[in-house]
Amino acid sequence: MTEHLKIGFIGTGVMGKSLVKHLLKAGHEVVIYTRTKEKAEELITIGASWVEHASDVAKNVHIIFTMVGYPHDVEEIYFGKNGIFSVENKGLVVIDMTTSTPTLAKKINITAKEKGMLSLDAPVSGGDIGAQLGKLSIMCGGDKETFEQVLPVLNLFGETILYQGPAGAGQHTKMCNQITIATGMIGVCEALAYGKKAGLNLEHVLRSISTGAAGSWSLSNLGPRMIAENYEPGFYIKHFVKDMKIALEEAENMNLQLPGLQLAKSMYDELIAKGYENNGTQTLIKTYE
Repeated sequence: MTEHLKIGFIGTGVMGKSLVKHLLKAGHEVVIYTRTKEKAEELITIGASWVEHASDVAKNVHIIFTMVGYPHDVEEIYFGKNGIFSVENKGLVVIDMTTSTPTLAKKINITAKEKGMLSLDAPVSGGDIGAQLGKLSIMCGGDKETFEQVLPVLNLFGETILYQGPAGAGQHTKMCNQITIATGMIGVCEALAYGKKAGLNLEHVLRSISTGAAGSWSLSNLGPRMIAENYEPGFYIKHFVKDMKIALEEAENMNLQLPGLQLAKSMYDELIAKGYENNGTQTLIKTYE
């Protein structure tokens, strides 16, 4: 792809905002859409252009990234009255970075081809920190030629970027990621709860166990937030529960039982019932207080 592109970005939340900044820093022209313009003011100030509809973004850009909350949001952004697919822009590459369903990723891929467009499902892992540092893991599904075409752009904010297979494969890979995190978060919380009851210095415990066989991203990055009682969202509980629900539904379709994931989801469901849906996933530690 050419060195400087016109790129659209829909969904400038906790992570999307950082990705837009990386694109602007690289010299690309960025057009953004958010439901409320006020939430985009910071990005407008540093050079992004804001438009009123997803369709306005799609009219004359080379690539569109979408990163919204739920599959129904993805449906609206792509297939709605003022959605991406309501316009004609042959050759447009649409890249959905939302953690969504493999089925929807396949639907987007089919419609894109019908309209002369290209598509990837490219969910990410790495949270707000990975987005800020440009070190996300990006899991890509779609046509390999499309993946190779946009790889230079993905390199601006990704560190581990892998082609996983045809449309939907990126989303299936993200489900593997979320399953690992979900059950792993229980382990992180229980380790810290145990250490606290034993009267240990939890900062020292983290330093000892995070570099050994127990090490994980969640332990190193969310463990300190748990100790500091910092429950600000790097990733919202409500979105994590959405992901776990997708994974459980897909597992059921494959006749696969995932008891660890079922337990984790039930624990997070309890937190939502207590009003913590907009807190970060590290809030699970409250279960052990």
